[in-house]
Amino acid sequence: MPGFFREVARRVFAQEMKDSNLTSRDENDQYAPQYVLTPTGAKVNRIFLVGTLIEKEDIGTDSEYWRGRVSDPTGSFLVYAGQYQPEAAQFLAECELPAFVAVVGKTSTYTTDDGNVLTSIRPESIQHVDELTRDLWVLDTAKQTLERIRAIESEEDQNSKLAKEHYSTDIGYYRTIVKKALESLKETE
Repeated sequence: MPGFFREVARRVFAQEMKDSNLTSRDENDQYAPQYVLTPTGAKVNRIFLVGTLIEKEDIGTDSEYWRGRVSDPTGSFLVYAGQYQPEAAQFLAECELPAFVAVVGKTSTYTTDDGNVLTSIRPESIQHVDELTRDLWVLDTAKQTLERIRAIESEEDQNSKLAKEHYSTDIGYYRTIVKKALESLKETE
């Protein structure tokens, strides 16, 4: 009997997630994991992000349904938590703003009427972290993004080829995003 395994939680900057609009499933089964392929070739089903929780709002009508905005040096992620993510919803309800947080969650996409694809995160967990943890996440995410950029340049794997083909990835743009993120760390010293 095959064992259960969790998808790896990928590290991706907010701007790159915002730029992502290609989704796929490895199998035709409706319960197969859905992936978002980013412009640098990250195949994301689960994401690990660290940033500053800068906004939160209960947008539920019949029951609590929380929306939070977590900012990193390149932009922000929207996280949504309700009855199916009770610990995350409780965290958002009780958290004082602003706060450094770490989030592990599933990526979710929504296509608007005009064809835009919006990405959001359904958190599996949210917790308080310190500034050092946030800085280390920025460093790790920068390193992984640069590795994906190198893979795109050499077209060394299928995800890189597909991302380059679908997005016509502007390598210079994503290098600039990485540089901006790393420069933000110098500003806080």
